[in-house]
Amino acid sequence: MSVLPESLASWIVIAVLLFWFVGAYNRLVRLRAAVLQSYATLDAALGRQLDFVQASISAAPQQDPPSQELLSSIAPLQAATTQLATLLGATRLHPLDAGGMAALGTALQVLISAWQRQHPDAVTVFDADGTLSRPVPAQPGAVAVATPNAAEPIAWPEPSAAAEIARSQFNLAVRNYNEAIVQFPALLVAWAVRLRPAAPLR
Repeated sequence: MSVLPESLASWIVIAVLLFWFVGAYNRLVRLRAAVLQSYATLDAALGRQLDFVQASISAAPQQDPPSQELLSSIAPLQAATTQLATLLGATRLHPLDAGGMAALGTALQVLISAWQRQHPDAVTVFDADGTLSRPVPAQPGAVAVATPNAAEPIAWPEPSAAAEIARSQFNLAVRNYNEAIVQFPALLVAWAVRLRPAAPLR
């Protein structure tokens, strides 16, 4: 006895389900590819931030032997730069890994804090679209108005909006991808092909 359906209606249902599965899978793959592409842009922008910080460390006045004050100011920034470079290299291999992205975000905040301690007057915050900037901190008592799902702007060491724009685009791509893989019935496709949620860079 044949296990294949014999009626035309059954073949039509199978064909519709197959086309739907392929269409849903292709959409999820496109959204995943958008996350990977936007991460490549973010990775390049973070690399330029690292280069900027490392150049500032190299350009710092040298003393022979170095004073305790110089070491105490440079060492935390140097250590934070090394840590971020290491995690950036690891995240580059698996940009959709939520744990890796969380670790990268923590390392980035450590670097930003170390930079601000050493250069409190050379810090600028850019809006997500990169068109507006303001010195940090803002006016005393000012309250920032955050849009839904928007990450707090980062005060980047390099005075360029490229990193904040790249981070915003990456986080948007992650949000679109994560929303798609939990929508029914696309979540069935995501489950079948083992697509996992990604994480934004906070």
